[in-house]
Amino acid sequence: MLLDARALQGADAQRGIGSYVRGLILGLREEGFDASTALLFDAGMPLPPVPAGDFVAYTVRRRYTGRLGRVEEAAAMASDLRRIEPAVYHATTLALPSDSPVPLVATVHDLIPWALGGWSLLGERTRWWLGRRLLRRADLVIAPSEATAQDARRLASVREDRLVVIPEGLAPGFAPAEGAAERVAERHGIRKPYLLFVGALDARKDPRALLRAWQVARGLGADVDLVLAGGSSRQAPADMGAARRLGYLELPALVDLYAAATCLVFPTRYEGFGLTLLEAMGCGCPAVAYRNSSLPEVAGEAALLVADGDADALGRAAAEVATRPDLADRLRKAGLARAARFSWRKTARATIAAYERMLRAVDPAEAAAPSSEHASDASR
Repeated sequence: MLLDARALQGADAQRGIGSYVRGLILGLREEGFDASTALLFDAGMPLPPVPAGDFVAYTVRRRYTGRLGRVEEAAAMASDLRRIEPAVYHATTLALPSDSPVPLVATVHDLIPWALGGWSLLGERTRWWLGRRLLRRADLVIAPSEATAQDARRLASVREDRLVVIPEGLAPGFAPAEGAAERVAERHGIRKPYLLFVGALDARKDPRALLRAWQVARGLGADVDLVLAGGSSRQAPADMGAARRLGYLELPALVDLYAAATCLVFPTRYEGFGLTLLEAMGCGCPAVAYRNSSLPEVAGEAALLVADGDADALGRAAAEVATRPDLADRLRKAGLARAARFSWRKTARATIAAYERMLRAVDPAEAAAPSSEHASDASR
């Protein structure tokens, strides 16, 4: 199986897609499927670190990025697949071949540019329009949530019999961290209780609602600062008032920030899955968010979800967490229990099973092929 790992090169490595590819590779290794997996990289960029294992690597070279890059990928990938000859190609973004000579698996993380619409997402719709059109041609489409699967049916005409929902996982390291508050104070000089936002402050994350929720929470007696962590975004407001911006953080510092926070405030208007919410729960950080898209699937009853778009309700929920230790403790315990249900090994196991079902469907002869239980003997 050839897995597109190019998301680990460049800016995507710090985004959700990078977390997905990194986590899936880790899970495949834990399942003993690394000897049956090859990783695809861009020859024009430095090779990234990957989990140790019996993986092999192949490279391709592209001239273009952006919209032209998607067109080039659609035209050129078929010849690369003929050269490499994998049993299966797993595309981890909407950069898809127009005609695959081997069975094609595609992960659709979200279709937010079309689900939300609006001028702020016009660039993303332009960039990925070809991928959305080609998605229906895949032999198997993996969605990380039922919400995204519904979008794939509705917005990309993906057939039900080619669609499977496989939730994402929680990476090792996202866990309660003793002494986190002291380390946060030492690293960042943050000593007051704080509400936390993690992610790029693009338009769909609703930065104005975040500031409004903070204002409402403080007005209700929550003496908390607002701390922002995450990579930059071209859509991010230049002015976020008195909020403290920390930028992108490596894993240990991010885990401490979650673990020491009063609660995560997550005013996103749409998610394909919601890794930020899962990471917060895994670190014992209470969370408040809007009830929309995939977030109820991830949170269950372990976070406070309010009406979509109601920033005042979000602020009231944050104030409750900040001023009621009993509620905060209940959410911490519920979040930890909920997060324990998600792992990249579980994601990988379900993905391997989906590969095998798909191969049997496209070629009944594959029913006799080695299963994942004998991955070390399988052909690469």
